[in-house]
Amino acid sequence: MDHDATSPVAAGTAPVRDDEAADRLGLLGRRDFSLLIVDDAVSVRQEVRRLAGRLGVFGTCREAENGVEAYKRVLEAAPDLILCDLVMPGVDGLKFLALIRAREELRDIPVILVTGKTDVETKIRGLELGASDYVTKPFDAGELLARIKVQLKIKALQDELRRSNELLQELSSTDALTKLFNRRYFMAALGTEFERTDRYGSPLGMVMLDIDHFKRLNDTFGHQVGDQALRGLGALIHDAVRTTDIAARYGGEEFCMLLPETDLEGAAEFAHRLRLGVEDKTLLVDGHEVSMTVSIGVSACPNPAVESGDDLIRLADDALYRAKRAGRNRVMVSER
Repeated sequence: MDHDATSPVAAGTAPVRDDEAADRLGLLGRRDFSLLIVDDAVSVRQEVRRLAGRLGVFGTCREAENGVEAYKRVLEAAPDLILCDLVMPGVDGLKFLALIRAREELRDIPVILVTGKTDVETKIRGLELGASDYVTKPFDAGELLARIKVQLKIKALQDELRRSNELLQELSSTDALTKLFNRRYFMAALGTEFERTDRYGSPLGMVMLDIDHFKRLNDTFGHQVGDQALRGLGALIHDAVRTTDIAARYGGEEFCMLLPETDLEGAAEFAHRLRLGVEDKTLLVDGHEVSMTVSIGVSACPNPAVESGDDLIRLADDALYRAKRAGRNRVMVSER
């Protein structure tokens, strides 16, 4: 705490009205922001907490009396905003700021430094360490709230941008209908997994599946029922694979699964269980009981005939074709 300031709020500060402080639309309608107030003076923490509460956007407000305690609080649950005193015993504001910015997952947390020091060198050092803003004590209540709102707006926009990027990433790798991976993602994963198995000699299984007589199902019940059947099969496949496996809709009614650390025998056992699971499953779709069967082809490597991921697909696809020619609703294993 900077003890040169007898009160954290400047004398003559105009009162802040609740409706003026709220500015809820400006904060994107959120009420769940979290705040951490770091100061060794209880009176300052209480006053900042009282003022910040008038914004009506903080769902959580925690306090810490020094940099060490504050760092522990941040590691427990990262806040959306930190207001930190500059001069504190032990770990001061600048040291605390350096600790925060040293961890990549914490670097985006905005930190407003509160200080009685007005020299430019101190401010420059704080900004270079990653401070988002400065408030000089004794501070004006309106100015403090305005600076808090600016940082919260930036944080809200950053959060929204991150969510949008995550959604775009998900959409770029996920089949919209079945929620499994799409073909593009599967081919990229196949390249990575094949390179690993080629380098270390670890087994890699491939399963290709096709719904039997899917056109007949569409013609009988309509494409909407067909789409729901595809969703149901996608959910069944999702539940059947391990977290390390990669399941995708390869195209149309065809699905494929990549099984790391699984040899030909293990991949065939998985395929047989999956086939029986599909055969035993009856989907209730728009009042219709829809049952399906599938034909499955299996391949694996290491295999002298497999020199690339494309070879692994080709062998599984050949086995799938033989399963269909043999009468469908069965599993065939690569002959080579």
